[in-house]
Amino acid sequence: MKRMVRWMMAAVLATAAGLGVAAEVLLGPGDVVKMSVYGSPDMSVETRVSETGAMTVPLLGPVKVGGLSVAAAEKKIGDALEKGGYLKKAQVNLLITTLTSNQVSVLGQVNRPGRYPVEGKRKVLDLLALAGGIAVDGGDTVDLVRTRDGKTTRETIDIVDMVRKGELDRDYEVTGGDVIYVQRAPRAYVMGEVQRPGAFRVERGMTVQQAVSAGGGLTARGSSNGWRITRRDPSGQVQTIDVKASDLVQTDDVITVRESWF
Repeated sequence: MKRMVRWMMAAVLATAAGLGVAAEVLLGPGDVVKMSVYGSPDMSVETRVSETGAMTVPLLGPVKVGGLSVAAAEKKIGDALEKGGYLKKAQVNLLITTLTSNQVSVLGQVNRPGRYPVEGKRKVLDLLALAGGIAVDGGDTVDLVRTRDGKTTRETIDIVDMVRKGELDRDYEVTGGDVIYVQRAPRAYVMGEVQRPGAFRVERGMTVQQAVSAGGGLTARGSSNGWRITRRDPSGQVQTIDVKASDLVQTDDVITVRESWF
């Protein structure tokens, strides 16, 4: 079931990436723009938008384009060329060759962590798809850190639960400066008389019996009774308790399988 859900999630990610709506990109500091003017090849230039949001235009000098769409910037530059008497009819074309001002960082347990440009309306699933999807060690939850109006907030999104329930309204829209962090899958440990002692991934609703199976099952000397779990209680105190095979496993549990006396 778990594997099937992950396949479904991968399909949703791919679909989300393919159906992203291409809205206007706003120019910002660091973006590299190539400008050309119809009929005036000598005015062609490739320049970077400065920290103040201005780009250098032949004949005009610095022109403030930060926060404008490409179409709006083209019109502003064209109008300025006409009003300055440089051209009667200025047909300006701008092409963003490097988009750096509007990038989202995708970090943690993804296949291709890094910074990705946000071209148009993009959501969390779109960016996860661009980053190659959640890695093998990745968990089901994603943290989205956003700063709006000077206030930084964090949303934790349960991706699997969201897809299962079809609640895509929890697939938040992202913008430049946002950070998406995929947490590592929760772990627990099994030791003692099992075939493969060590860490294992804690799945939803995982029982102690399933955890022992994840460790390869009992050795020839392993006992099917008297299993124990060492875990921290809510106050942080370590306690060791006897458990049944049907009991649920919690993150960071240490399961001990003892040797059979017979």
